[in-house]
Amino acid sequence: MRQRNEARKHRIITAVVLVALVATAIVTTVASAGPATPAATTIKVGLITKDVTNPFFVKMKQGATAEAKKRGAQLVYAAGKSSSDNASQIAAIENMTTAGVKGILITVADAKAENAAIAKARKAGVLVIALDSPTNPTTATDALFATNNFNAGVLIGKYARAATKGKTVTIAMLDEHAGSSVGKLRHDGFLKGFGIKGNNKQITCVGNGQGQVAPSQTAMENCLQKNPDIDVVYTINEPSAAGAWTALKSAGKSKSAVTIVSVDGGCAGVRNVKAGVIDATSQQYPLLMASKGVAAVVNYAKTGTKVSGYTDTGVNLIAGKAVVGVTSKNVAYGLANCWG
Repeated sequence: MRQRNEARKHRIITAVVLVALVATAIVTTVASAGPATPAATTIKVGLITKDVTNPFFVKMKQGATAEAKKRGAQLVYAAGKSSSDNASQIAAIENMTTAGVKGILITVADAKAENAAIAKARKAGVLVIALDSPTNPTTATDALFATNNFNAGVLIGKYARAATKGKTVTIAMLDEHAGSSVGKLRHDGFLKGFGIKGNNKQITCVGNGQGQVAPSQTAMENCLQKNPDIDVVYTINEPSAAGAWTALKSAGKSKSAVTIVSVDGGCAGVRNVKAGVIDATSQQYPLLMASKGVAAVVNYAKTGTKVSGYTDTGVNLIAGKAVVGVTSKNVAYGLANCWG
């Protein structure tokens, strides 16, 4: 009898121990698994440029795409139909905000037209960084990554003044379009560098070439009709300079008879410096602007830290022939650092 009781007691103890072990295993398994966590969400970064054809914006998109891939982010891209297409940019800002981007990089078509849409995006928690073209006021965006466009204009203005050796000249200025912040900065910088005011009598014509070849050719043709003696031409960018040269060449002008200056530093533009079509250009670095912008958005998405203020991405004057008193780099440097 005593043996049966001992056996029964042993079985009960064994069963209790087994139940305890199973319970402990279940608790340990749940604890090690931890609370359920959602799958990691890919960070979306928006990029909006003025158009899709300008080599400057093509390179900017390439830089943003490469940096997004490097950081495991997704680039969402949109562009206007032209450099003055505010409506498409505004729609893109709204669509990207709805799509859940953490930040938007934008080269604004107009200094003020996109501000209301940008404000809504920022209120929704989107980091907005202007690339190349600042808004007015600059505080409409969280930050600006750009060449100092005023200084870029000053450089080519100084070059044109030195190259023409202080003589009285006849100037044509081909801007982008009314309302372009980057256009105004470069225009005013050129005047400062050349040492004249906007109402100076040497300026015989101011036209808008939209930063594109064909419209700039037309604008230059119109300027030549006003005054065929034009011998200095300021252009907003290198596609504009190419269009201006076509008009000048058709009018019988030689390369040596006209001083053409510009801004961008794209490969096609630097090759035109080498060919003597453009005398000097201020080289900027759109890939750097875009890559820094993407990095800033990804950092914001991960840490909540917003970049702010102005980041100067640099500028160098590229000249076919150096002139006294103006610091410049040669065509070889320009080609080694060009884009597009």
